[in-house]
Amino acid sequence: MNKNKKGTIEVICGPMFSGKTEELIRRIKNSNKSYKVFKPVTDTRNKQNKIESHSSIKIDATTIKNINEVLVFKNKFDIIGIDEAQFFDNGIVKICNDLANEGIRVIVAGLDMDYKGNPFGPMPNLMAVAEFVTKVHAICTKTGNLAHFSHRTSENDDLVLLGERTEYEALSRAAFNKLNSHD
Repeated sequence: MNKNKKGTIEVICGPMFSGKTEELIRRIKNSNKSYKVFKPVTDTRNKQNKIESHSSIKIDATTIKNINEVLVFKNKFDIIGIDEAQFFDNGIVKICNDLANEGIRVIVAGLDMDYKGNPFGPMPNLMAVAEFVTKVHAICTKTGNLAHFSHRTSENDDLVLLGERTEYEALSRAAFNKLNSHD
């Protein structure tokens, strides 16, 4: 471990349309450090070797099938960025810890909850080990209040369904509960 470098894990989380990817890109570009960004192969919404925010801010990214592929780059960059972290398995937690322990700044972005309002994949464990957790919010399409739920508007009940505004909407707690109450 490089004792002169201070490795950290930063998690940016929240619902869809909240600016997670944009915040990840902003932190990386403002760092003036060497970086490498990764995204899961399951994220097919953008070009294979790019991540892009809903406001069209882009950065180059390497598409990977397995989170272990990140380790090839561990001694080559000051910052490792990982987008759509919820789509990786729980091995991402160990990888992020190993990278941070080597003195690398790790910035991870992902959905903290699935469309049912449950913690999503490895995100709760990543938040637990992170030095910094930033929860970003969208604007509720029903109330105009802060939203932190990604509500699925389609009938598909698969846990993972890639989509945009035609399949999902951001909702506040009150709007989410109203739509999901079975009274």
